Amino acid sequence: MEFEQLFRRAEPQDIDYNIFTFTDKEFPAVTAGDSEHYNSMIGTVSGFGHFMKRPSVWCLFQTGRYTLDLIEQTGAYTLSYFPAELVEKAMFLGSKTGRDSEKMREVALTATATPAGNIAFAEAYLIIECELTYIADLNAGDFCSEYAREYLSEAYKDPNERRRLVLGEIINVYKHI
Repeated sequence: MEFEQLFRRAEPQDIDYNIFTFTDKEFPAVTAGDSEHYNSMIGTVSGFGHFMKRPSVWCLFQTGRYTLDLIEQTGAYTLSYFPAELVEKAMFLGSKTGRDSEKMREVALTATATPAGNIAFAEAYLIIECELTYIADLNAGDFCSEYAREYLSEAYKDPNERRRLVLGEIINVYKHI
């Protein structure tokens, strides 16, 4: 089916979930690339809000993630949220890297392109399409909160493990029909 037959466009303010439950319990497939070459991973959204008067979403990524490389290359990405009965299928996207595997062909979900050409999943109940606004490495020493410094210090014990803050403007929201 065509994207427009599966989803209706909504506004960012139509994301009417309890934001603390939503960001803590829902794990979207973060996807970047185009129909010829794309990759997905399971992500955790750190928050939603307005940044410079634009509806935005921010996430933390490990620096070695292939999806992060594609976000940086394309400047866009989607977040696909799945109904409970499909979460296990979606979690497969976090089981291995797409850099050197065929996981995007192996996943039991259907890739679909948004009208802007970004890849998401047809089975999602909600798709948030983002344009990259800002990306930066997080440095534990820059944080005032002891908790944040400890969190990042723990994450940085392995010199190859870094976290990057990815801030994206929400350019489209789609709800499954």
